[in-house]
Amino acid sequence: MRGISGSVALPRSARPAVRAAWRGLAQVLAGSDPPPGRRWRSPGQRRAVGIALAAVTLLLCTASLVSAGGSVGFSGSGRADLESSTQAAAPVGGPHASLLAQSAVRVVIIMALVVPLPLAFRWPLLSWRIGWLGLLLVPLLQLRWWSGLPWDPAQVPVVLAAFWVAGVRHERAVLCWLWALTLIPWWLWAYRDGVSVVTAGLGSVAFGAMAVAVDSVSSRRRAQQALADQAERAELEQARRAVLEGRARIARELHDVVAHHMSLIAVRAETASYRIAGLPEPARAEFGWLSGSAREAMTDMQRLLTMLRNDQLAARVPQPGLPDLPALIDTARQAGMAVEMSAPPGLDTVPESTGVCAYRIIQQALSNAGRHAAGAPVTVSVQHDAQAVTIQVANGPGASTAPGVNGHAPGHGLAGMRERAELLGGSLSAGPAPGGGFVVSAVLPLARSTA
Repeated sequence: MRGISGSVALPRSARPAVRAAWRGLAQVLAGSDPPPGRRWRSPGQRRAVGIALAAVTLLLCTASLVSAGGSVGFSGSGRADLESSTQAAAPVGGPHASLLAQSAVRVVIIMALVVPLPLAFRWPLLSWRIGWLGLLLVPLLQLRWWSGLPWDPAQVPVVLAAFWVAGVRHERAVLCWLWALTLIPWWLWAYRDGVSVVTAGLGSVAFGAMAVAVDSVSSRRRAQQALADQAERAELEQARRAVLEGRARIARELHDVVAHHMSLIAVRAETASYRIAGLPEPARAEFGWLSGSAREAMTDMQRLLTMLRNDQLAARVPQPGLPDLPALIDTARQAGMAVEMSAPPGLDTVPESTGVCAYRIIQQALSNAGRHAAGAPVTVSVQHDAQAVTIQVANGPGASTAPGVNGHAPGHGLAGMRERAELLGGSLSAGPAPGGGFVVSAVLPLARSTA
């Protein structure tokens, strides 16, 4: 980066300050105002602030009009220019029309000088720009104001109010530019009107003290906002830690209860052929299948415990999908269930989230059929197109499917399946079939899962 002459390089330590200064100037000249940081506590509070702003604006307009109606008037070339323009525009009414036109011009000028006040609360930079143009251009009219200054007595507090609000809401670089640019018309017209350097300097010092106060309020406001954001992040982290602690507690319970019993089942099934003499070969094969299933359940349980203890590993743990359905059906058949499955080719093209959901629904439906409709044939049907995957698991007649029958207490299987389907934007229905038995049907859309 080069200096103004193009030959002197700017020190590296000064570059961030220069960039911040340029951004501040661009914000002052053409930037937009951010929305107010605070929110209204109630609609009544918003109405009260609006009424207060309107009342103050009306009061300032009234004070300026009273001042203009008294000793305020035009002087010098400003008076001559205004009279010539109003006389040219006035009808044949004569002096009365000319006086009326001058009064109308005064009203318009006063309204333009006071109107930035209600804008300052929502658009402080826009309000300051209008007020700054007023400070720069109004003395060109050569009006005689009651205060003796080249500006309307209500004009200066309006500009200061806009300066205060804009300085509080924006960064320090914006505040510095607002302070420096506001001093330009002050020194320009003070020099023209012959104001002493001491008086102009004291006014500048007072305005500088106001800028320091604005910066202090702005810094405290930003610090409070930073503390509020930090407190919010701490609350979120605390909630996340509570969830992790709850998961860890569940993992411990699962490990101490379920994994322990599954381990005992696997051990007893593996040692059955040694403890019980004279077991036929089908019984040995059955015990071997029970042992393998128990070991597989323990592996799945260990994977689940890992997911519960560390949420970052959940996304990396492999999940079953529709291509794994044949193995699931074979496992159900080995358990003694009569299961038939019909599925089209191309199941591996189904999105992973939809495939996992479909697999878990079918797995839970087969488990429910084995518990509540033991011995009944089961038919699994899977269809899919470009819009959705359709699943149907039907139990044939011949066994009861009502929860709580056959000594099994009702569980949460249907609710879990329905929640899985609704998470993907799908639907699930379950109920008795017209010819007997029980049917679970689910429709899982593909568009939402791929989004």
